[in-house]
Amino acid sequence: MIITKTPFRVSFCGGGSDIADFYREYGGCVLSTTINRYMYLMIHPYFDEKKTALKYSQNEIVDSVYEIDHSIFRSVLNDMHVNGVEITSTADVPSGTGLGSSSSFTVGLLHTLYCYKGKYISKAKLAEEACKVEIEKLGNPIGKQDQYAAAFGGLNFISFHKDDLVSVEPIVTKGETLKKLQDNLVLYYTGITHSANEILSEQKKNISHKDKAQNLIRMCELARNLKHALECNELEDFGSILHESWMKKRELAGSISDSRIDGLYQCAIENGALGGKLLGAGGGGFLLFYCPRERQERLANQLRLRPYEFKFEHDGSSIVYIGDKYWETV
Repeated sequence: MIITKTPFRVSFCGGGSDIADFYREYGGCVLSTTINRYMYLMIHPYFDEKKTALKYSQNEIVDSVYEIDHSIFRSVLNDMHVNGVEITSTADVPSGTGLGSSSSFTVGLLHTLYCYKGKYISKAKLAEEACKVEIEKLGNPIGKQDQYAAAFGGLNFISFHKDDLVSVEPIVTKGETLKKLQDNLVLYYTGITHSANEILSEQKKNISHKDKAQNLIRMCELARNLKHALECNELEDFGSILHESWMKKRELAGSISDSRIDGLYQCAIENGALGGKLLGAGGGGFLLFYCPRERQERLANQLRLRPYEFKFEHDGSSIVYIGDKYWETV
């Protein structure tokens, strides 16, 4: 039996610039962190070696991997020529909440299968292969930030270059700065789930419009400003940078926000938050706010949403348990 865990991510600035239609022309960048909420995958040989069993939000038992309904399972198991196994997937947070769960699943599945086959895979290769599965093979209208965040883990500045290369630069800051940042960040669940692909499809179409592209260019500048602030151990402008970035992002597509989300955001700003954003593609999920600790009780009383505690995570996709296996580099 092999068990892996792969973290979810919180993206601060630059989301949307990781889509190829944009970064191939302008270059893109994102500042994000992974958190201690995970996608877990467990694999072991199935009792009937001629069948493959999958347990996620549904249960599937198939004679051939081609019969699998779950598109990511089907694509990855077919490409890696794995069958006769039982794979169980469980997560701390459901899909459609803006924490990058789909890509964490893909990264985790690849990591699990490479481990099952007794092969080592680097974090960079893991992220690259996850992007190929989701974007190239399955044709999802998404970017690359989630796969790299999940594979590498930690607080990173991720750059998407015009030649399709991706670089991951860890943010170096003092321990007390990191603690203050974590203490001042709060997550609230809106209770709304969404389809990221639908929102991103609209956003992708809009990138060709000059004003939308300018929004993304400005969001990348803000991501660089945020990187500089963290490296200089200055958090005074963190909230205002988040706020401006959210104002720019919500203009990228009509479905990113709505009147209820806008109302919740305005309520937070009026009750102590210095800035924030809706995580992920938009449409629902989690609201993130930068709010000094002394104001957080007032914020919670006024928002009346479910708070969700978290801590920063630094390991990325990792192996929780593995039996004896022979390793080779791939």
